[in-house]
Amino acid sequence: MTDTALASICGFAFSGIEAVPVKVEVQLSVGLPSFLIVGLPDKAINESRERVRAALSAMGLALPAKRIVVNMVPASLMKEGSHFDLPIALALLVVMGLLSGDMAQRYAALGELSLDGGVNPVCGVLPAAMTAASLSLGLICPAAQGVEARWASEDMDILAIRSLPELLNHFRGQQVIEPVELPPIAPEDLTALPDLADIRGMETARRALEIAAAGRHSLLMVGPPGAGKSMLAARLPGIMPDLTPVEMLEISRIHSIGGLLRDGQPVRRPPFRDPHHSSSPAALSGGGARARPGEVSLAHRGVLFLDEMPEFGRSALEVLRQPMETGSISIARAAAHVTYPARFQLIAAMNPCKCGYLGDAAQECRKAPRCGEDYQARLSGPLLDRLDMTVHVEPMPLSRIAELRGGEASAIVAARVRAAVGRQQARQGAARNAEASTDDFRITTPARDFAVQAAEKMRLSARGFTRLLRVGRTIADLGAQPDVERGHIAEALAYRFRRAGGK
Repeated sequence: MTDTALASICGFAFSGIEAVPVKVEVQLSVGLPSFLIVGLPDKAINESRERVRAALSAMGLALPAKRIVVNMVPASLMKEGSHFDLPIALALLVVMGLLSGDMAQRYAALGELSLDGGVNPVCGVLPAAMTAASLSLGLICPAAQGVEARWASEDMDILAIRSLPELLNHFRGQQVIEPVELPPIAPEDLTALPDLADIRGMETARRALEIAAAGRHSLLMVGPPGAGKSMLAARLPGIMPDLTPVEMLEISRIHSIGGLLRDGQPVRRPPFRDPHHSSSPAALSGGGARARPGEVSLAHRGVLFLDEMPEFGRSALEVLRQPMETGSISIARAAAHVTYPARFQLIAAMNPCKCGYLGDAAQECRKAPRCGEDYQARLSGPLLDRLDMTVHVEPMPLSRIAELRGGEASAIVAARVRAAVGRQQARQGAARNAEASTDDFRITTPARDFAVQAAEKMRLSARGFTRLLRVGRTIADLGAQPDVERGHIAEALAYRFRRAGGK
């Protein structure tokens, strides 16, 4: 070994859902024994020194009594996470002469080391594999995440390892790491989801839920406790159409960054996120020390359900305004500035007032109707203006519930929703009605004139008027109508928000 030895291997830092290549360099030189890591590492990376040292010791190897410097290029980019353990260890094995440098440079790597030399799962394997494939590199990753990496490319060389000794023996030709194959995809079992057939009556609310699913519209349900708002929301996933391949990959990248992919399988159904009303603004928007994706991003192309919406903090609710309009959210911190996709479908539920019984003379409190006005005022005007639909869910008498039979099953409603979505895709491509330009819509002159007159009378904003036309277009699609008619606009108008219990 010469007085100075240098080796490098590709690792990754993460910015939003993108994996940024980082060149991990290790230099071994004459000097006082030391182990330095430079290039803006965080505390987890600085602790890599002890994990790497212990992992090598478990293999019967000791670090040379020399000066070891680990440099991460570009040095101006903040590096975070224990997934840098594996590239640091591999570069060290190269400079120690135990691993071929030419062979190691054909791969990128990420993984966390155990003290016994094992390789533990980490976040972000899918976007890292996609970046490695774009650089024509193979990928070395934890064995538990080999399938996740394989979804990025069917052709790239993936070494899914359980331990460092296993990898070293593979490169020496003493052991063969089995190639990673994609497992067969079992069809989703939608019968396990709650079924709309369980709901009796509530025709207006069921209709609103179907329209919301078909056009991916936001929906607010207002009604007293026990009226069935949460029950309706829980049945929305069962009538939503499957994700497209592009949407599956996009959502899976977000969930990979968040460490939420199960068994390496991609997300194949629209996600359904229902955070508690005690959630902070950072929990909804994303952030923290490592600027992780929040609920609005984890619900991308799926549903964000806020039960008892006014109970959320005002600042937390206002976080929703930008992503509802733009479909993305930018998180600015002193050490990071990242953007995550956040095109979610907001479904919310609320009581008409604090006690929940506004309008019921037998149960409402003495402060009615002022209590309802104060309670609903917790939702700001700009936020309400971004809601496509509102439906008032009225409780049914128990005697009436006992007489009624269950409604249509989710499978029947889902078939109508899929047909409506197919019409949207044929007309405007991937964009659903909730995000499409109204220029793509065929609206009859009487329907447009009626919409303008109604919008002026109700003092709708330009945004509210556009959303009115979009809901009308979805209603027409559900009816297999090529043009938006006056009746479609009239039904869409019935779903505009009204304060104080609809009065």
